[in-house]
Amino acid sequence: MPFGNTHNQMKMKYASEQEFPDLSKHNNHMAKVLTPAIYEGLRSKQTPSGFTLDDVIQTGVDNPGHPFIMTVGCVAGDEETYEVFKELLDPVIQDRHGGYKPTDKHKTDLNSDNLKGGDDLDPNYVLSSRVRTGRSVRGFCLPPHCSRGERRAVEKLSIEALASLSGDLKGKYYALKNMTDAEQQQLIDDHFLFDKPVSPLLLASGMARDWPDARGIWHNDNKTFLVWVNEEDHLRVISMQKGGNMKEVFNRFCTGLTKIETLFKDRGHAFMWNEHLGYVLTCPSNLGTGLRAGVHVKLPNMSKHAKFEEILKRLRLQKRGTGGVDTAAVGGVFDISNADRLGFSEVEPVQMVS
Repeated sequence: MPFGNTHNQMKMKYASEQEFPDLSKHNNHMAKVLTPAIYEGLRSKQTPSGFTLDDVIQTGVDNPGHPFIMTVGCVAGDEETYEVFKELLDPVIQDRHGGYKPTDKHKTDLNSDNLKGGDDLDPNYVLSSRVRTGRSVRGFCLPPHCSRGERRAVEKLSIEALASLSGDLKGKYYALKNMTDAEQQQLIDDHFLFDKPVSPLLLASGMARDWPDARGIWHNDNKTFLVWVNEEDHLRVISMQKGGNMKEVFNRFCTGLTKIETLFKDRGHAFMWNEHLGYVLTCPSNLGTGLRAGVHVKLPNMSKHAKFEEILKRLRLQKRGTGGVDTAAVGGVFDISNADRLGFSEVEPVQMVS
């Protein structure tokens, strides 16, 4: 049981208003949507694996807001979460994804030939380019809710599948528990490895349990194609390289991702997907493509302009520090990426950044 309140029937002895969280100082998508009536209607429900409404919203209760981005404030514990708690999650998704309705259908396009340009971003400003997404393996609970055995099974399956990649994608898996602190930190500093679980968003959602057990990184020999295992999602697939050739990065991304999906299917495991939500992932912000196309770009002067935020918003882009969601820009270098994931094909958000 990831949380003390999972399967906790004691809370049902208290009235709904006694259990309703204090969201008076909160600013996230969950807090905007959740009402006492919705809470009362959903609080006794759970998914087949036992994920409850309180599990869904805990990260948003514990984290009222965020200095850099509007957070979602809720997570899924399994594939069924989005159906069982859709009364809450459908309006959260609609709010986060620009009016994406419960009746809308997602589209997929992993043909990199459909990307126009993207091979000539100025390397004097664009230091590196990357495209990443997440994938969830059907039949397993998601990281906020999985057991140790499930997490280890996902790792074992991933190691077996990724070992079959060949050519430019041939590589090796490195388990976190076998790395020294210095080795881990070097990979983090090089932007290859996810950071240690210090983000309050990850901690509150239960994703950091048993760290670093069954977590690791696989990368090809050139370190241009990486797969994180059991961080925020079962898999995070990343194509990256120095400079501004987003076209090359996206082509490698599409080729590698398609091969990985085939390798998992060959082993009897499909990825979580449906025609409404696209690829199903832990955080509702990553539904659909789950794709974030980003560049580390030097903007020392433009970033000081009063309308910098407005310009990014109009271009459907968002900014972070180069160290990830909980970091600020250093030396005028930002991580600029697409804000949209759901309702757009993979090609479209990459086109926004390119």
